[in-house]
Amino acid sequence: MHEASLAGGVLQLIEAASVREGFTRLLVLRLEAGQLAGVETGALRFALESLAPGTLLEGALIEIEQPFGQAWCLACSQSVSIAYRGEACPNCGGYQLQATGGTGLRVLEMEVI
Repeated sequence: MHEASLAGGVLQLIEAASVREGFTRLLVLRLEAGQLAGVETGALRFALESLAPGTLLEGALIEIEQPFGQAWCLACSQSVSIAYRGEACPNCGGYQLQATGGTGLRVLEMEVI
């Protein structure tokens, strides 16, 4: 389950930001895990909640957005939205798609005090 490793990385990022910015409490953590990122959002939430006790994550509201992936279709030269890798182009039905968005995990916002 690589989501546990991802959660550890998110916690490290939060702790580094706390030292750099001087906040002591995280109220809201808003993440984006694109549908092409290969992240199971339920497992990521579970991993973050498991790490929370005794850390800045404790008591924080965790929101995870999961936007559709974006791809460039080589066959019809269009940018299209796709839900998973290997999906056909919704415009032409072709399978020559190059992922261009929705492939990563990132912190969108932290509400802190």
